[in-house]
Amino acid sequence: MTHNTGAPATITPEMAAQIRRVALRRGLFWRAAARAASDLWGSPWGSNQLFGEDLCAAAAELLGENPCREPWN
Repeated sequence: MTHNTGAPATITPEMAAQIRRVALRRGLFWRAAARAASDLWGSPWGSNQLFGEDLCAAAAELLGENPCREPWN
Protein backbone atom coordinates (compact mmCIF):
# COMPACT_ATOMS: atom_id res chain seq x y z
CA MET A 1 0.00 0.00 0.00
CA THR A 2 1.33 3.43 -0.88
CA HIS A 3 1.23 6.31 1.56
CA ASN A 4 -1.45 8.89 0.81
CA THR A 5 0.22 12.29 0.55
CA GLY A 6 -2.99 14.30 0.39
CA ALA A 7 -3.72 14.39 -3.32
CA PRO A 8 -7.22 15.93 -3.48
CA ALA A 9 -8.63 13.01 -5.45
CA THR A 10 -7.42 10.48 -2.89
CA ILE A 11 -8.13 12.02 0.48
CA THR A 12 -10.08 9.98 2.99
CA PRO A 13 -12.91 11.26 5.17
CA GLU A 14 -10.47 11.29 8.09
CA MET A 15 -8.00 13.41 6.11
CA ALA A 16 -10.81 15.77 5.06
CA ALA A 17 -11.84 16.24 8.68
CA GLN A 18 -8.23 16.81 9.67
CA ILE A 19 -7.61 19.50 7.05
CA ARG A 20 -10.91 21.14 8.01
CA ARG A 21 -9.86 21.27 11.67
CA VAL A 22 -6.39 22.56 10.87
CA ALA A 23 -7.48 25.08 8.25
CA LEU A 24 -10.44 26.48 10.14
CA ARG A 25 -8.77 26.52 13.55
CA ARG A 26 -5.91 28.57 12.21
CA GLY A 27 -8.01 30.66 9.81
CA LEU A 28 -5.80 29.49 6.98
CA PHE A 29 -6.07 30.45 3.37
CA TRP A 30 -5.32 28.04 0.53
CA ARG A 31 -1.54 28.51 0.50
CA ALA A 32 -1.30 27.90 4.23
CA ALA A 33 -3.73 24.96 4.05
CA ALA A 34 -1.47 23.40 1.42
CA ARG A 35 1.56 23.89 3.68
CA ALA A 36 -0.29 22.31 6.62
CA ALA A 37 -1.27 19.30 4.48
CA SER A 38 2.29 18.95 3.23
CA ASP A 39 3.56 19.01 6.80
CA LEU A 40 0.91 16.53 8.00
CA TRP A 41 1.16 13.97 5.21
CA GLY A 42 4.53 14.56 3.55
CA SER A 43 2.93 15.92 0.40
CA PRO A 44 5.39 17.29 -2.17
CA TRP A 45 3.27 20.39 -2.91
CA GLY A 46 4.56 22.65 -0.15
CA SER A 47 2.55 25.86 -0.02
CA ASN A 48 1.23 25.71 -3.59
CA GLN A 49 -1.94 27.82 -3.60
CA LEU A 50 -3.66 25.82 -6.35
CA PHE A 51 -3.04 22.59 -4.45
CA GLY A 52 -4.49 24.17 -1.30
CA GLU A 53 -7.58 25.34 -3.15
CA ASP A 54 -8.15 21.89 -4.66
CA LEU A 55 -7.49 20.19 -1.35
CA CYS A 56 -9.94 22.38 0.58
CA ALA A 57 -12.60 21.98 -2.14
CA ALA A 58 -12.20 18.20 -2.09
CA ALA A 59 -12.29 18.09 1.71
CA ALA A 60 -15.39 20.26 1.90
CA GLU A 61 -17.23 18.23 -0.72
CA LEU A 62 -16.26 14.94 0.93
CA LEU A 63 -17.68 16.29 4.19
CA GLY A 64 -20.91 17.35 2.46
CA GLU A 65 -20.11 21.04 2.70
CA ASN A 66 -19.91 23.78 0.10
CA PRO A 67 -16.31 25.01 -0.27
CA CYS A 68 -17.60 28.44 -1.34
CA ARG A 69 -19.64 28.96 1.83
CA GLU A 70 -18.98 29.24 5.54
CA PRO A 71 -17.03 27.90 7.26
CA TRP A 72 -14.66 27.32 4.31
CA ASN A 73 -14.85 30.71 2.68
